[in-house]
Amino acid sequence: MKAIVVTGAASGVGKTTVTLGLMAALRRRGLTVQGFKIGPDFIDPAFHALVTGRPSYTLDGWMCGRDAVQATVARHGRGVDVAVIEGVMGCFDGIDGVSEDGSTAQVAKWLGAPVLLVVDAKASSRSVAAVALGFEQFDPDLNVAGVIANNVGSAMHGQWVLDAIKSRCRAAALGALPRDTAFTMPERHLGLVTAAEGPLTPACQTALVDAIERSVDLDHVLSLARGLDLRPDDDGALDGSPPVPLKQSVLAVRIAEGRGRAAVQSAVVATPRARIGVARDVAFQFYYEENFEALRAAGAELVFWSPETDGAMPDVDGLYFGGGYPELRAKALSDNVGVRMAVRKFVEAGGPVYAECGGLMYLADALEDLAGNVHEMVGILPATVRMRPRRLSLGYITVTTTAPSLLGPTGTIARGHEFHYSTLEPVPASVPRAYYLTDTRGGSRAEGYQIGQALLSYVHLHFGSNDALAPALVDACVRTRA
Repeated sequence: MKAIVVTGAASGVGKTTVTLGLMAALRRRGLTVQGFKIGPDFIDPAFHALVTGRPSYTLDGWMCGRDAVQATVARHGRGVDVAVIEGVMGCFDGIDGVSEDGSTAQVAKWLGAPVLLVVDAKASSRSVAAVALGFEQFDPDLNVAGVIANNVGSAMHGQWVLDAIKSRCRAAALGALPRDTAFTMPERHLGLVTAAEGPLTPACQTALVDAIERSVDLDHVLSLARGLDLRPDDDGALDGSPPVPLKQSVLAVRIAEGRGRAAVQSAVVATPRARIGVARDVAFQFYYEENFEALRAAGAELVFWSPETDGAMPDVDGLYFGGGYPELRAKALSDNVGVRMAVRKFVEAGGPVYAECGGLMYLADALEDLAGNVHEMVGILPATVRMRPRRLSLGYITVTTTAPSLLGPTGTIARGHEFHYSTLEPVPASVPRAYYLTDTRGGSRAEGYQIGQALLSYVHLHFGSNDALAPALVDACVRTRA
């Protein structure tokens, strides 16, 4: 498998646009393309999956470490022609101002993969070469192999930019992508409007691929892509990583018009020991594919369902609510009273429920949306979640459990991140906290609200940060089933 990393000079320069265009253009050539995303992100991987027809996987140096990152690429790169790996933020941006931990550069160097630098040329021309030259020289161990200029205003503007790069940079001048609203995707408070909501229409995809083929030297891009020699063992894992169970089970999630669930390919799973209902629709769609794989490997059969549009809760042993945009679907979620009450009864009966971010919002007493309207929710967590005023919480988090929970015994450590604009009213002290949270700046607080066997948190955990998390969750469901 060959691989290439698409990075940016900063956030918002067009990394995702270029990444999706390259993926689609390479696939149009008949190549099998595998997407990966560096950093804690759920929105971009869903677009990768839409374009490539394959689930996209997260490569996060801080949350998962080098071995897990390499194992993920080795496992999912088998039988693939080329992997296109989208970076996070600017190329060298990570957990702080001095370390490369959590950055695109870190992962690219771990993989030995060349980097394509995307620079927004909207308000500059020759200066783009100065930016590219700085990236080349900042870290000599990083292979900045090529540069793509985005947002050029005309053919002449694009030529000036490419000429400047050729005159001063070692990296190849691969192309200049024009400014074009035909393939510009809308954004909102957590990033791009999600793939499940349909902004990347067939017409948009076609316009993007056509522009990439006209503007970028794809043959040169392919020539720069480097074959990775990660040497997976017979189970598809690197030394020290857990083997993948070999029994196959087909998971097919059909997307009904307006429900917006993402298509999921067949996955390698263990013999099911428990059924876990995963809320997956427009309101709840922020999940790491690796979390699903870890649960299946631990013996879970995943049942995907919609708390917004389904008429009943599925017959399952446990529930998993991920993040998403419940604030945008609050009325519909609230109006589905039968499902809300079924979830509440499940918790009250001692059913295991793991809820992150949007899931926490859904299980709260009420949710105030962006317009100030208050909607009744499940009512397990005795507090209201408010979207006004919007306040951003963003960053990596280390979780240490201070009590036994669905995720394991006291002292279990895991890593994840927070990214939300909502605010939770103070939760009564009578509600037990199962977590001690520590951020990368040294701040700490108690969190992880535990109500019966329901565990609610704003933190999105990556199960690859601790191999014991998924088995612990499945075991809890098995005990309940018995």
